[in-house]
Amino acid sequence: MFIDRPDIEPGIKIAAQITPEPTEDDLAFIQQMGVGYVVLWTDATKSSYEYYASRRRLFEDRGLKVYGFGNSDVHNQDAIVLGLENRDAKIEEYKQHLRNLGKAGIPYTTYAHMANGIWSTERETTRGGAPARAFNLDKADAGHWHGRQYDMPLTHGRKYSEDEIWDNFAYFIKQVVPVAEEAGVKIGIHPDDPPVPELGGIPRCIFSNFEGYRRALDMADSPNVGLCLCVGCWLEGGAWMGRDVLETIKYFGERRKLFKIHFRNVSQPLPYFVETFLDNGYMDMYKVMHALREVDFDGVVIADHIPLMGNDHRISTAFSIGYMKALLERANAEFAV
Repeated sequence: MFIDRPDIEPGIKIAAQITPEPTEDDLAFIQQMGVGYVVLWTDATKSSYEYYASRRRLFEDRGLKVYGFGNSDVHNQDAIVLGLENRDAKIEEYKQHLRNLGKAGIPYTTYAHMANGIWSTERETTRGGAPARAFNLDKADAGHWHGRQYDMPLTHGRKYSEDEIWDNFAYFIKQVVPVAEEAGVKIGIHPDDPPVPELGGIPRCIFSNFEGYRRALDMADSPNVGLCLCVGCWLEGGAWMGRDVLETIKYFGERRKLFKIHFRNVSQPLPYFVETFLDNGYMDMYKVMHALREVDFDGVVIADHIPLMGNDHRISTAFSIGYMKALLERANAEFAV
């Protein structure tokens, strides 16, 4: 089942990721960029139907459509990934998040399955001295998520096996799928960031490579479970991913498993990378947009992890979204011929 949202146009849609409690300046900024869609995040303190519905009304009053809503308290949860004592409570919380979204008419949410957070090393600079996230495997010492820090060498006291990680994912997804289908909400699963084989004693064996994704989506066996394809993460992984990002778009796009795209470029693949501007990394991002158009991708594309430009995040965002809009116009024109 999918939520009936005839107001959401077919085809590739560029969206802005923004606070769910925007100022008037925030709303005007999005409108001035010519963006018609937003994706939002909150946490457990506000993850109710009433809050989701109120945010949808707020944005729609300004002509903006809410495509997706994430909840950081049911995202990257070690209890779910590792089967810890409070796993069942977290899964129930996730299922309620889906029900609330469905009731509010919001058709999509992003989920990530990392037990010990996103890992970065000291920030570095990219073109023109712009501050940017970096990761150097030789210097990695901790992961972070939602106020928690996970320290090397063993973030959870022992090494976990790949079989444990797979068994715990199966336990989670089999409970979640019927709820997502009944609620009419699509779940896009984000890659591990960074997609290395293991960090802190936890294997990253499912969402850090092509075959892991293929097996996981076969296990879910649902039209409501697919990818939030972070191009940046796939570029980080390089050859470790098994297939490159263009092959991945073709395979999962043809199977209607691409729901949302994080449009991001990096300097080079692991073991060391710096995030950079869309026109300054090792990938030609037009090839990515072209590949999405070629498979008739029907979701949203957002700018993600943007280096800071001119000491103003709005400048960075406007540059990225303007660049993305130009790539999309070029791809649409090419396929219209």
